[in-house]
Amino acid sequence: MSHKELVVSALENGTVLDHIPAENVYKALDLLDLKDIESQITIGINLASKIHGKKGIIKIADIFFEDEELNKLALIAPNATVNVIRDFKVVEKKKLETPKEVIGIAKCKNPKCVTNHQPIKTKFVTVQEGDKISLKCHYCEKITGIKHAL
Repeated sequence: MSHKELVVSALENGTVLDHIPAENVYKALDLLDLKDIESQITIGINLASKIHGKKGIIKIADIFFEDEELNKLALIAPNATVNVIRDFKVVEKKKLETPKEVIGIAKCKNPKCVTNHQPIKTKFVTVQEGDKISLKCHYCEKITGIKHAL
């Protein structure tokens, strides 16, 4: 090779999450609960992107996700794409859809909310205005921006 390159091996089977905002890659790992899995995970941060300037990518070997689980990513990466890989080929490309409800993964910022004092799973309805997504608490109806809830 005449240029210095870092070569990442192709994924035989698994899932590629692409076009994640670079600053949200670690949040994406948390949302999908990937920190303790034993499959190989390749993470790229601050990669060049013609559309977004900088992007992140996550490649997960031998793991496939349900749409409901993947759609949680739309909260932090609405323009992310999902590529399903089988035998080194992209067999499916998916766009994310913002979930209507978010259960158990966000925190209500209202200190008086019952979810902050009782062992109750948080539950929110997504509120979308243009590109801005907020969460409305099911219990106290406080509206919180994504950055403050996740």
